[in-house]
Amino acid sequence: MSKTVWKPHTTVAAMCEHDGKFLLVKERISNRIVFNQPSGHLEPNESLIEAVVRETLEETQYDFSPTGLLGIYRSTPEDMPEITYLRFLFIGEVGHCFDGPLDDGIISVHWMSYDDIVSCRDQHRSSLVLNSVDDYINKEPVSLEIFIPKFR
Repeated sequence: MSKTVWKPHTTVAAMCEHDGKFLLVKERISNRIVFNQPSGHLEPNESLIEAVVRETLEETQYDFSPTGLLGIYRSTPEDMPEITYLRFLFIGEVGHCFDGPLDDGIISVHWMSYDDIVSCRDQHRSSLVLNSVDDYINKEPVSLEIFIPKFR
């Protein structure tokens, strides 16, 4: 008897704050224009940290240096109940901003205040956008050492 193994989609997201403003992207998804943290799917043979650095660069043209893991979120879109995402949210610092094209679907990059983010809540890709900012404000991140294997 064969059993189907449930496999969630693994995604990463970057939480960057500078002078009270948060880095978001405006993107086109399924004929909607929405705001989201820079994020994307984990690729084969890639670590979670490598993925968030790559995705942030592709979507914003900013170098991203993760400094901690803020949370792991499980979500299922209302319009796609057959899909589940596991989202690893990293906090960190942005560095150099390159002059290059943004990833497919990304319209623009924005630095937004908390109030700006709340005011456009109906344009968020999902509830994770505001939940992630709230968690950044209210929770302590976990050290990235949890991702570094220790050999004896």
